[in-house]
Amino acid sequence: MQNGSPLRILHCFRSPIGGIFRHVRDLAIEQSRAGHAVGILCDSSTGGVHEENLFNSIMPHLSLGLTRIPIDRSVSIRDVPVLWKSYKEIRSLRPDVLHGHGAKGGALARLAGTALRVNRYRVSRFYSPHGGSLHFNPKSLAGWAVFRLEKLQEWITDALVFVCEFERNTYRQKVGRIGIRNEVVYNGVGEADFELIPEKPDAVHFLYVGMLRDLKGPDVFIDAFAKTERILRRPLSGMMIGDGPQKDKYLQMMTMRGLGRRITMLPAMNIKDAFAASQTVVVPSRAESMPYIVLESLAAGKTVIASDVGGISEVLGAGNKALVEAGDADALAKIMAESLASLGWKAQHMPDRQKFHSVFSSNTMARRITALYHDLAGH
Repeated sequence: MQNGSPLRILHCFRSPIGGIFRHVRDLAIEQSRAGHAVGILCDSSTGGVHEENLFNSIMPHLSLGLTRIPIDRSVSIRDVPVLWKSYKEIRSLRPDVLHGHGAKGGALARLAGTALRVNRYRVSRFYSPHGGSLHFNPKSLAGWAVFRLEKLQEWITDALVFVCEFERNTYRQKVGRIGIRNEVVYNGVGEADFELIPEKPDAVHFLYVGMLRDLKGPDVFIDAFAKTERILRRPLSGMMIGDGPQKDKYLQMMTMRGLGRRITMLPAMNIKDAFAASQTVVVPSRAESMPYIVLESLAAGKTVIASDVGGISEVLGAGNKALVEAGDADALAKIMAESLASLGWKAQHMPDRQKFHSVFSSNTMARRITALYHDLAGH
């Protein structure tokens, strides 16, 4: 993935949890392997033992180190000392590139980078929204303020990097016409994720992985599962893996529908173990941007059935029968039943593995982003 001369790259984001953290880890590893000096600046008050272990796993790739300072989620007067501390930490690292991820990370990177420029230090400033502020309603007062700030910050941004066309289109709709360089670079997964995971003999028919909250659609999964059984006129098996604030609600749903023995609910586990224990991954979300579970599932050779939300259709292909309208349990059940009853359904509707790999690998992701760095840094 070598692109021109080595760069000093600092990734800034708030919370080391979820998709942004996964994205930055993969990006940092690939950029380090390509010979660049990479560092991370993020919040010190979020994350637990699991996140600490993830940080430890990538420390050999962080030659610019890991800098953690308290960063609040909301905007407040407490941000002033945070900005000053961030500026001093960033200045000491002498980066060529500051890449902010998420609204707070984006603001820190761009404000600190602009302050460095005022002091005659050449640094390029990049921003990836990763959903973040784009989830606000533009008709609300908070949304209006957030999107005005996003637009103003374009003046101190060298380029925007979106994880899918859906995200870029949402930015245009809510923030306005983009007046600076912008690119879509899809999220990617590592080579280890492309290892085919064989199914166990007792693999369940359908798997849900994710937060146990209505936004992600666990209730739709349970409802569709029951309806799939009725369509096929036989009992099926399912598994739900994850944690969240509405777990008890979904357990009650399963009990009321008599599914307590046919759908197993388990806490978060190694995703490869989950794939080995299942045949088809169902992603019934009501809203998404570019979910990693879709990429990981396809990379591992799983069948995926998903809501047609966010950038998922950019992965599976627009009009794919594996896509259903969000929140429609009847439509989801119909496709779940077809996937079991129709011979060759997976081969017909899942993407070609070679083409998928060429677009959605972390190597491709990092190579394209780093090429953009070089282009705008003048290397």
